[in-house]
Amino acid sequence: MAHPAPTARELQHRRAHNLLLVSKLLGGAPMRENASPFTLVVDGVEMGGGGLVREIVRRAGAAKTKVVFVAFETLKRPAGVDEFVRAGRMGLQALGKEVGKHLGAPWTWRLTMSTETLLIFDTLNPLCATSTSALPLFLSSLISPTTSLLATYHADIPLPPSAALPYSPHPLTLLKYLTTTIFTTHSLAHILAQKAAADRSVASPVYGLAEEVEGVVRGLGANDARGTVIEMEYRRKSGRGVREWFFLPALSSPSTAAAPKPVGGRPKETVILLEDHPLYRRAPEAGPLAGEDEEPDSTFNLGLTEKQRRDREGVVLPYFDAQREVGDGGEGGRILYDMGEEDDFDEEEDEI
Repeated sequence: MAHPAPTARELQHRRAHNLLLVSKLLGGAPMRENASPFTLVVDGVEMGGGGLVREIVRRAGAAKTKVVFVAFETLKRPAGVDEFVRAGRMGLQALGKEVGKHLGAPWTWRLTMSTETLLIFDTLNPLCATSTSALPLFLSSLISPTTSLLATYHADIPLPPSAALPYSPHPLTLLKYLTTTIFTTHSLAHILAQKAAADRSVASPVYGLAEEVEGVVRGLGANDARGTVIEMEYRRKSGRGVREWFFLPALSSPSTAAAPKPVGGRPKETVILLEDHPLYRRAPEAGPLAGEDEEPDSTFNLGLTEKQRRDREGVVLPYFDAQREVGDGGEGGRILYDMGEEDDFDEEEDEI
């Protein structure tokens, strides 16, 4: 059964609701409405998630949220980070103790309800490779009513064979099961190329490792400098999911000072729906003007001139006269035919 097309009011409601939802999710504040306790950013070589993480850190700083950054592959402290933990050579137990120093003990959560903390892992691949079975319990222990978790997983980096336990799901599948919000990053150039192919009903292009060409690691148009296309999947408490595509434009400067100018006392929202992007929206096809009849393309003219139209309207067809009653007997419905000079009269056919 086909579902009816959404009305303009429903589309406007979806646009306003999803934009408000993604704005709250990018805020990074754990105690706000619709906040995500665990947000997972899935990126790859075609489009890294660094720009998205920097935007979340910038918004967390504007909301006075404490940011604790756990670095496995980041060498320098990013802008806007309050605490920087180098975890490259730490085991899981030592890492838990070091992170706990900056988060506070569990019995102090009620005393520090006004202090909100955003805990960021720049990558979970090392933990997935060495501590797959203990990773869910470790990540769950870091989340509290005042602490939300933001982690990045590089989908293009293969895990060692030892990380795949028998009869156990893939670490990425396990992480997607644990998380509340999943942000998957895509390159704008690739999305536009795939949409153009879909509009022409041709095969969608592939890039990078998906090309399966020897020597090709990253495709043309990867890591588009114009911004990041975000594929969002948000799980509500009721179990229903919200899926939407957004576009996050790149800031002119990576520092936290490069924030959008406030409008009406509130900062201007930079995230837009992907369908509202000027390059993504389909250009209106040229059609007939208002009041004109659409005619098929042909090498000759199928229309009528004004004189031909008047002559056609003046022709009286024979069955028009046959509809009138003839005489008093009401002999309507006869077929009247006037023989011409070129007609050959046949008595036998006339009798029939």
